Amino acid sequence: MTHPDAGADVGDVPPASAPSPSSASGSAPVAGLTAAGVAERVARGQVNDVPVRSSRSTLDIVRANVFTRFNAIIGVLWVITLCVAPIQDGLFGFVILANTGIGIVQEWRAKRALDSLALIGRVRPTVRREGTATAVGTSEIVLDDVIETGPGDKIVVDGVCVEADGLEIDESLLTGEADPVGKRPGDQVMSGSFVVVGAGAYRATKVGREAYAAQLAEEASRFTLVHSELRSGISTILRYVTWMMVPTAIGLISSRLVVKDNDVRDSVARTVAGIVPMVPEGLVLLTSVAFAIGVVRLGRKQCLVQELPALEGLARVDTVCLDKTGTLTEGGMDVTGLIPLNGADEARVRGVLGALGASDPRPNASLKAIVDAYPAHGGWRATRVLPFSSARKYSGATLTGGESGAGGDGPGVTWLLGAPDVLLPDGDPALARTERLDREGLRVLLLARAVRAPDDPGVARGAEPAALVVLEQRLRPDAADTLRYFAEQNVRAKVVSGDNAVSVAAVASRLGLSGSVVDARRLPGERGAMVTELEEGTVFGRVTPRQKRDMVGALRAHGHTVAMTGDGVNDVLALKDADIGVSMGSGSEAARAVSQIVLLNNSFATLPSVVAEGRRVIGNITRVATLFLVKTVYSVLLALMVAVSRVEYPFLPRHLTLLSTLTIGVPAFFLALAPNKERARPDFVRRVMRYAIPGGAVAALATFATYLIAREHYTGPGALDAETSAATLTLFLVSMRVLAIVARPYTWSRIALVAAMGAGFLLVLVVPSLQDFFALKPAGVTMPLVAVGVAAVAAATLDLTWRWVDRRDPA
Repeated sequence: MTHPDAGADVGDVPPASAPSPSSASGSAPVAGLTAAGVAERVARGQVNDVPVRSSRSTLDIVRANVFTRFNAIIGVLWVITLCVAPIQDGLFGFVILANTGIGIVQEWRAKRALDSLALIGRVRPTVRREGTATAVGTSEIVLDDVIETGPGDKIVVDGVCVEADGLEIDESLLTGEADPVGKRPGDQVMSGSFVVVGAGAYRATKVGREAYAAQLAEEASRFTLVHSELRSGISTILRYVTWMMVPTAIGLISSRLVVKDNDVRDSVARTVAGIVPMVPEGLVLLTSVAFAIGVVRLGRKQCLVQELPALEGLARVDTVCLDKTGTLTEGGMDVTGLIPLNGADEARVRGVLGALGASDPRPNASLKAIVDAYPAHGGWRATRVLPFSSARKYSGATLTGGESGAGGDGPGVTWLLGAPDVLLPDGDPALARTERLDREGLRVLLLARAVRAPDDPGVARGAEPAALVVLEQRLRPDAADTLRYFAEQNVRAKVVSGDNAVSVAAVASRLGLSGSVVDARRLPGERGAMVTELEEGTVFGRVTPRQKRDMVGALRAHGHTVAMTGDGVNDVLALKDADIGVSMGSGSEAARAVSQIVLLNNSFATLPSVVAEGRRVIGNITRVATLFLVKTVYSVLLALMVAVSRVEYPFLPRHLTLLSTLTIGVPAFFLALAPNKERARPDFVRRVMRYAIPGGAVAALATFATYLIAREHYTGPGALDAETSAATLTLFLVSMRVLAIVARPYTWSRIALVAAMGAGFLLVLVVPSLQDFFALKPAGVTMPLVAVGVAAVAAATLDLTWRWVDRRDPA
């Protein structure tokens, strides 16, 4: 690399109209900006300041937790209560403050975990400054920087190509253009596209929010808690609750106007008590907290969840498509054999292989193994290079010098290295030997001498086989256990690879994965016709990047929830189109950019942990949602019955705060964070409401029945307090039965949790100061026994009802 002339302006770069030619042509590469030029652009603000994908600001977190519809409703009611009632009737407001604080803290912890992990996996493009290649953060790129790029690299800013060595860029994620676009000096490149073949450099012409991809994706790339079945289901439920609350609250307030001979302050407090419990205020909080804690837990295992709904999404997956290389096998390979063909000289073959390896500045795993085994020597020089492409399955170069002339080939011999079954015609004797090696799970490449130029579309035709290169792939030690886990969870695994189908099947067999083998070259082109083969097949070989995307799309169109794992540029389109994309931390920049989950430790064995966290969130939120919505249902029904019968509401806010804390709030927090291996099931809203509606109805009817009996039983001063105490006892016991059912299957910790909640209520009943504080004073023996009896009948009815629901509509 050369430095700019001493007399040149320190901030200048070569103009776009006169780009430097490809490095393959022998011309000096573009030197890039000087330090002074960079400083000048930074001072002008011409830097690549783009939003961080995985994070939202602390202010956004606070705003999202504080300024909610239900916090506004509860806040107004809290102010009213503090004006007309004792402080203990305003306890519900302090609970909301605590809940909001917990939500903010947990989401802030998740933000910190995501941000720190994102720093580990963040891209550092290579830029040229003063003739030296330097890795910098994407936010440090300035206008006119010259950025080097190669296979798998993402174009991070808009620019103009200044060097191209067989450079092809996939722009399909931006423009929908199906085929990679060849780039030459002077062509435009767009941020958000990625390199599939070749190498080159481009000069930044638009940075920051002016770049094309940044304009499209700024909002979509921000931290989000939406677009999941859980959260959309909860939003649907809250919308229904809002619709029910308004007319019910109006009816309750209207009924207070016709009740006479009651203290106004007490009536207002009881009216507030009728409205507050309709709000499932802790449900959204616990959902956010469960997601956030899941992210923190996975972060400790070096798993970056770039979009929180992916935590839930992977738990719902029924089909996982696995790229073999880098997922089932480790990235590295070893050359285990070299088999000369047609009398080729082995020493000469070794020299050619070394020269081919040296001709590629960014070799893939196979070529790296060849470079390690056969270092370049002998003065070979590549004059024309054909970079490897996953679509064509081979690479090549025209070599001069070295031993080519001595071998009688003359100057400028073109050599190809790639898949034998692509480079050779059917029936070639070398294919039989290749197939035997494939069946052993070995990877085989063919070295062939071509009679055409590398850039000739038909360069492979008539190629003369010279040698077979045998490579052994290193299996990931954790791959077999992970595949076994998915099989036990009824998640179907499908291996989709660009390698030979027989070789891929042998590798899959060594990992315990059995099933039919399909050569993707024989798959139908239409997605609809492809589905039958996809349903029946397990291992697919010779899959092109476009086919991977079509296979994922076909499975999704057929009703499957699909995860795609991969690490290479050939996996990007499929990763983008899958329900959940999972990439390795060591994978290509483009693969990491489009994935929802990045395994920074490159361990396939981390995936079961992600599934387990997702199932914990889904299963536990379904449990606690039942608790919250039973309360909402019985609160609405009680308010309606009170409004119709025109009697005093049976509770003060302090009573329902006590009941909510002991039967919902505290238990829900522990249940939401407990281990849960229950398989994820769809239809969240239906599954929750089918229990909540009958459960809430039984609780409301039992409580109101006890209240009416108590009104007949008690007379004189203090009668309302005694009636309230009896109704509270019934509602608590029925709610405890709901909690006991929801807490199944029992563990010692869950039994202790339920018992502790019961002991807490008993403590309130027996300690005089707590009786006074919560205004709970059961009078006599008869009515408390009646309250317990009504609760027992209600609990039995609840059991029978829920069992009937299970039989009639199994989940």
